[in-house]
Formats: sequence, structure tokens, C-alpha cells
Amino acid sequence: MATSKVLAGAQVVLPTGTLTNGRVIVDGTRIAGSAPSDTETLDLTGHWVVPGFVDIHNHGGGGASFTSGTVEDVLKGIHTHRLHGTTTVVASTVTGEMDFLAQRAGVLSELAEQGDIAGIHFEGPFISPCRKGAHSEALLRHPDPADVRKLMDAARGQAKMFTLATELPGGIDSVRLLAEHGVIAAIGHTDATYEQTVQAIDAGATVATHLYNAMPALGHRTPGPIAALLEDERVTVELINDGTHLHPASFELAFHHKGADRVALITDAMDAAGFGDGRYMLGPLEVEVKDSVARLVEGGSIAGSTLTLDRAFKRSVTVDRLSVEDTVRAISANPAKLLGMYDKVGSLEPGKDADLVVLDADFELKGVMRKGAWVVEPN
Repeated sequence: MATSKVLAGAQVVLPTGTLTNGRVIVDGTRIAGSAPSDTETLDLTGHWVVPGFVDIHNHGGGGASFTSGTVEDVLKGIHTHRLHGTTTVVASTVTGEMDFLAQRAGVLSELAEQGDIAGIHFEGPFISPCRKGAHSEALLRHPDPADVRKLMDAARGQAKMFTLATELPGGIDSVRLLAEHGVIAAIGHTDATYEQTVQAIDAGATVATHLYNAMPALGHRTPGPIAALLEDERVTVELINDGTHLHPASFELAFHHKGADRVALITDAMDAAGFGDGRYMLGPLEVEVKDSVARLVEGGSIAGSTLTLDRAFKRSVTVDRLSVEDTVRAISANPAKLLGMYDKVGSLEPGKDADLVVLDADFELKGVMRKGAWVVEPN
């Protein structure tokens, strides 16, 4: 149950910087600016308090799939990620038949209306067969605006993002359609040239789906989509910082060119996140997870990740040597702004939801609060 409390003594990361020996005041479900003198105080000396993590690209966890699971399965996956600090999550689908995806949109939109998820991300079927990754080629299709509109309508206003190979027929018109309706058009699973990518950005695309992965490599004569996505300040790039999807130098390159305000750390998690090795299904495709790396049984392509955002946070600070403040921007503030939710989540400011994560001095997760209630109580 959410009650009033003061979290005291920690290093508290605010949009303006980090407060040493700072305080976060929680009044019910929200962060407050002041508290009565007799309010319960929790001493968090030696810890960090940061905003709850916001994941805009997540397919499931805890053995449960957002694409094909029951409502109970989806809630299990959501809870699994909450245990790892993700207090706001967008449910991502994978390529499927249009009627099936429309049906899933109906299920997920109810959860979004209830506040369990922050919306829906359609990753596929409007992607390139040349860069399909862990998507069924037989189910891929061109991004016809009519089909895009069908899924938007099925989502009842809860569609937050579509990943598109914008070079395909209908791609640019679909980008314009999405932009007109306030839905993020993300460029990904694409075989586009540099010039085609620039055209899509000019049409309204604002996100790069897991930059570097499932797109042509950066070349000195054919720069491809990566150069266009990195150089344009209108674009925010997703990065999967699990040590498998990206070399540390590629991760650093993206941060160097984009700046901390144009990067969103994501998981691209599938069912095995927070669950363990074994065999899983990702849409219609079978996946084997071994040593926490997910790959298709047939072909061996990387099939999402088993990443949780607490691990991405720790790796960014301890391996990649990002500042804590820049990591908070990439893992909380920036994705919240993309979703149009920064007035509610993404920073520790009075009036916002009391969503926060407590980390120890080694950046291990010690506590998670969502809307004023502990999901993981500090010990």
C-alpha cells in the first residue's frame, strides 16, 4: 500500500544533477515537495535513488510472452521486469498474421487502459526480408498504410510505435500516417540506403529500432542507415547494452554522436528474461537460450535478449563508464519523453508518479517503488 514516507541520505539523481545526502518525499502515489515532520523516514545512506526505468521495446519475460501469452502471462512478464526496476513498459509484438496481431492489440490495449503497460509497439510485419532477424519471413509484408491503420485502430489509441523498413513500398506514406496520429515511426529491420533513411526521417520517423542490429553496417562509401540515424538530431536511437548485441566501441560511438539526450536504452527482452536458459517460442519461431543468449534454433540469428534494465544500467556505468546522470537520461527520461509521458514518469520531481529504483554503491538493485508502493523493498 502506498503511504507517505521520506527516503533520506542517498545520492538522488534529479534532472538538474545529483544531490548528495538527498531526500525523496513520497505522498501516496506521487512525489511531493514537502512532508510533515512526523513522516516515516527510511535511511538510504550509501545508496543511489534514480527514476524508475522506462522500456519502450520489450517482448516479455518471466517465461511469458507479450505477443502470444494470456492476460495472466502478460502480467507475469510485466511483474518480472518491475522486479528489475522497469516501472513503465511498452509491450512489443513480433511478426504475425494481420488478424492475429489485431486480436493481440485488443488484448494489450485493455492492459494499457488499465495502466499495466504504457502502450503497444508493433515490431513487424512491415520489415525487410533481408534484415528479418528473428521474424518469420513468410509473414512479412510491405508497410501498406491501410494495414498500418488497421493495427492502429485495433489498438484503440494505445499504439505507441511501429517499426518499419521504410524503404519498402508504402513505407514513407506509412511514416507520414503515423506522424499525423502522434505514433512513433521507428526505422528498423531495414535494408535502406543512407538517402532512403534521410527521406524517412524527413517524413517524420523519430526512432531507430535497436541501432546497428538488423540493418546494413556502416560503410565508408555506402554509409547506409546508421550514419543517417546517428547524425540527425531529430532521431533517438535504441541501444541494447547487454554485451552481446553491441561491441562497447559501437555503444560509445552512438553516445558520442547522439549525446545523452538522444539515446534510449532498451531490453528487446523475450520470454527468457528473468527466467533462464531453455527452449522458447518467439512468435512462430523456436528459440534456444544458452548462457543467457537467445538465438533462433533454425539459422542461429540473435532472437531478442534476456536483458533486464538493471543490468543495462550497471553495465553502462561500470563497463562503458557513462555518468550516472547520462545513464538515467537514457534509461528513464528520454524514453518517457518519446512516449509523451514525461509529465508523469522519467524523473524524480514533485507531482510525478513515485516510480523509483534504489541501487547500492556497486549499482546492484536494492529496491523498486512503483506509484508509491514497494515492488522490491530495500533491505
